[in-house]
Amino acid sequence: MRPLPATMTAISFDAPGGPDVLRPETLPLPVPGAGQVLLRVAFAGVNRPDVIQRQGFYPPPPGASPIPGLEVSGQVVATGDGVTTPFVGQMVCALVSGGGYAEYCLAEAGHCLPVPEGLPLFQAAALPETLFTVWHNVFERGWATEGEHILVHGGTSGIGTMAILLGKLFGLTVIVTCGGPEKCAAALALGAAHAIDYKASDFVEEVTRLTQGEGVHLVLDMVAGDYVARNLKCLCDDGRHVTIAVQGGVRAELNMAEVMRRRLTLTGSTLRPRSKEFKSLLADEIHQTVWPLVADSQLRPVMDEVIPLREAASAHARMEAGTHIGKIVLAVGE
Repeated sequence: MRPLPATMTAISFDAPGGPDVLRPETLPLPVPGAGQVLLRVAFAGVNRPDVIQRQGFYPPPPGASPIPGLEVSGQVVATGDGVTTPFVGQMVCALVSGGGYAEYCLAEAGHCLPVPEGLPLFQAAALPETLFTVWHNVFERGWATEGEHILVHGGTSGIGTMAILLGKLFGLTVIVTCGGPEKCAAALALGAAHAIDYKASDFVEEVTRLTQGEGVHLVLDMVAGDYVARNLKCLCDDGRHVTIAVQGGVRAELNMAEVMRRRLTLTGSTLRPRSKEFKSLLADEIHQTVWPLVADSQLRPVMDEVIPLREAASAHARMEAGTHIGKIVLAVGE
């Protein structure tokens, strides 16, 4: 293994703004603390929270790197005190609280997953953020079980495509909303049972029609705002509504008598500020439950485009344009 440098290239910004504020800079190499590993990053996933952070609305939690990037793949090159696994030299992918847009990145050892043979590193970098988010919110917080119907907004986003793939593997009937016929076709090709073009029809009416008036058992919502009341109309009695983003606004007006009468459950979560212990437990559950499907190639992320690290601004512009299908990743170095 080649010796470690004293500095690294990372992508940062001086003040919030558009994609053009992102720029490469030279920073000291981070040093792993107790329970941490240092990764030589091969690829870094690009996610909506990165864009929101760059816009100035999603600051990193205390102690997290201010560098954007919440998921990476690469090689362990150093370990902190108390780390026995993963070992130096191992290829892993990891959920991180920041710092992914860089040549080297710190990760909690408990938040790393081994890269199975046959899984390309650019795909490995596209797994942690969406996999952790969907698994927790659909199956743990949303209590999804085999045979149920689920409505997912943003069906061709990173989260949406992962929800389709996991839902199909675990026996769910997945209905998605997408913006336009091309995206609807892509969602259907991935395994969605139905894809609703929200620009051409009312998704509430379509869900009612598709479920013969029964409604869905679960809504995975990343819009919030005025979508919440409409989402609740899509739920069957005892249905669950899980919010994971507020792209449509943070406020919603609800008929709480309807929530009571139909025994609806409303919940939500954000992953980044959760404790190290929680994320380690979640990683362990995913390793036991989902990772065998990755190892035997049943689960692979839907990839949109691989863009060089120094062109991170282009990656953000592509995400904001909304034309991508699946995951965008930055190529850092293998």
